[in-house]
Amino acid sequence: MLPAYDLDKLKYATDGPTFEKAVGLYGSGKVTRFQETLDGFSAVVLGSKPYSVFVEARHFDRGSCDCFVGQHDTVCKHMVAVAICAVMGGRPLGDEDKRVVGQVTCSGQLGELSAEKLAATKKAITAALGYIRPYRGPSRIWFGYQHSLSGGCNRLSALVGELPVSEQTAVLLVNLLLRLDRKLREGGVDDSDGTVGGFMEQVVGMLKEYARLDPACTRAFHALKNKDTSFGWEESLLDLIK
Repeated sequence: MLPAYDLDKLKYATDGPTFEKAVGLYGSGKVTRFQETLDGFSAVVLGSKPYSVFVEARHFDRGSCDCFVGQHDTVCKHMVAVAICAVMGGRPLGDEDKRVVGQVTCSGQLGELSAEKLAATKKAITAALGYIRPYRGPSRIWFGYQHSLSGGCNRLSALVGELPVSEQTAVLLVNLLLRLDRKLREGGVDDSDGTVGGFMEQVVGMLKEYARLDPACTRAFHALKNKDTSFGWEESLLDLIK
C-alpha cells in the first residue's frame, strides 16, 4: 500500500525541528517492526523508550503515538518518522531529502527572472497559496489545518529564497504580501498561531535587504501606499520611501 503523501508533503507540512528529528530517527534505524495495517502503517519507534506509533495512509497527521506529545493529539517526531518509512520503503534519504525548510532567506544575488521563469514562479506561488485556505471545520481537524498553513508558508519560503534581487522580484514579493494580507482580512484564514503573519514579517525583512542591495527595489513599495492592512506590516517598507 502506497501512502497518499510524499516526502515533500511531509517536509513542508511539518515544522523544521520535528522533521529534522524524524529524519534522524529514520536514518538511525529507530523505526522498527514497521508494517502495513488496514488503513495505515504501524511501527515501534525507539526513543527514550519504545513507542507504539500509527499513522493513516491518507493523512500522516492522523494517527497515534503513546509519547507525551502524541498523547496530546499533536503530531510528533515518531509519527513523522513512521510516515517517512512508509514513503521511502526502507531506502536511505539523500542530502536533499533531509534538507529542512527554514527561515525566509535572501539569495543575495542581483538579477531578474526570464519571462518564462517569472511565469513559472507566479504559478508556483499561486499553488502554494492554495494551502493557505479558510478554516471552516470542527476542532478535531485543527492540527491538520495548521499543517496546511505551515505547508503553504514553507513552500513559499523555498520559492522566495531562490529569487534574484531586483525591482522585478520586489514587485512579486509585494504582491505576494498583499495577497496573503487579503486572505487574513477577508479570506477566513485562522492564523491564531501566527504562522502566516510570521512568514509575512520575514518577507518584509527580506525586502529591506533587497532595498539595501538594490535601492531601485524601493520603487515596488509605492504600491503599499494607503493600503489598509491587517497588522501594519507595510509601515517599515513605506518608511524607506519617505
